[in-house]
Amino acid sequence: MFSSGEAKRWARAHFLFPRYTPDPGTTCSNREMAVELERIRAIAERVIASNGLELVELEFHGGGKGRMLRIFIDKPGGVTHQDCADVSREVGTILDVEDVIPGGSYTLEVSSPGLDRKLVKPADYERFKGSLVKLATNEPVDGSRNFVGRLVEFQDDRLTLEVKGKKKEPPARVTVELGNVAKANLMPEF
Repeated sequence: MFSSGEAKRWARAHFLFPRYTPDPGTTCSNREMAVELERIRAIAERVIASNGLELVELEFHGGGKGRMLRIFIDKPGGVTHQDCADVSREVGTILDVEDVIPGGSYTLEVSSPGLDRKLVKPADYERFKGSLVKLATNEPVDGSRNFVGRLVEFQDDRLTLEVKGKKKEPPARVTVELGNVAKANLMPEF
C-alpha cells in the first residue's frame, strides 16, 4: 500500500503533462490548425531525432479543454519511460515557448506505439517483414477487404501477405498496393 504522498507522486506520470497557452480565447480554423500541425511535426521530429528516436505518428484530437496531442515514438529495442519523459519535456517546452498550439489548454502524451503498432510509412512495412499483420483495404482484393497474415515482402509500394488457407488448404499469398491500405497493424505474437 502506498502512503498518500507516494500515490500522488506515482499518479503524476512524468511523461503526460497538461499544457497551457496564455490566450485561452484564441481560436483557429481547420486550415490554420493544419499549418500548426506541420509546425508541431517539424518540432517533434527535430527533438525526437536528436534523442536517437523515430517519430512514428502524431495525432491531435478533441476540442476545448479536452484537446490531446499524442506523439508516438520508437527505436530498435523499444522506448523507455525516460525516452518518453525526455521527449515530452523538450517538445512541450518548445511548443509552449513558441506558443505553437493556440486556443488554451491541451494534454501532451508521448508513448511507444505498442505491440499492435500501426504500419503507416513504407519504412514500417520494410522494417516489419516477417511479422504477423492485420490489414484492411479500401477496395476489395481477391474478394476480401480484411486480412491477417505474415508480411513476406514489400517492394515497389506493394506488400505481400501470406494468409492461412481454409481447412487443409495451403497458405495463399495476397498482394496489396500500399495506396489501397486503409489500416494496418502488427499483431502481437507470444
